[in-house]
Amino acid sequence: MKQGTTTFLKLAILIIGIIILAFCIFLLPGLASEAAKENPEYAFLRFPVLVGAVIIFATLVISFFSAVLQHSLRSALEFKTENDLTV
Repeated sequence: MKQGTTTFLKLAILIIGIIILAFCIFLLPGLASEAAKENPEYAFLRFPVLVGAVIIFATLVISFFSAVLQHSLRSALEFKTENDLTV
């Protein structure tokens, strides 16, 4: 059960990471170009907004990854305590 949960979390992080990476590479620059064409007075903010969006998405992926690492650490500590008690 625990191995299945950890595998599921790792798979979820991989899928979320791929989706966010594809979003940042393919969709986000196109949206920024369209927004710059529609609002030329704010076109100079295109690249700072893109960098900010990439940073936000990267922190999202990192937070999901840290959740998986925390779950793995809890499982490892639980197994260690169980093994220490069964001498």
